[in-house]
Amino acid sequence: MNHPLPAKQKWQHQLKRLWPAAKGSLAKVYKPCIRKNCPACARGDNHPAWLLSFSSKGRRKTMYVPLPFVLTLKKAILNGRKIEQMLHQAGPQLLQNYRKRVKRP
Repeated sequence: MNHPLPAKQKWQHQLKRLWPAAKGSLAKVYKPCIRKNCPACARGDNHPAWLLSFSSKGRRKTMYVPLPFVLTLKKAILNGRKIEQMLHQAGPQLLQNYRKRVKRP
């Protein structure tokens, strides 16, 4: 006999599947490099780089992302958005569950 998971266990199960998770945005930019006499930079060609933008203590911050980590970070940001959607749904769901358990006078 299958018993539906209690809400807390269901929530925890969903969260486990959404790791890694992050909040922010990822952007590919083109910048000159720091090497002297770079032929690409001398031609005016800039080099691709990936940047993570996020908020910390109310301030916007940006960090360089190494190329091998870009796909992992893309997945983390997508998972973070899914978690945010779950949080938006959690309040109404909690209230509905409460109303089912508590009888009105």
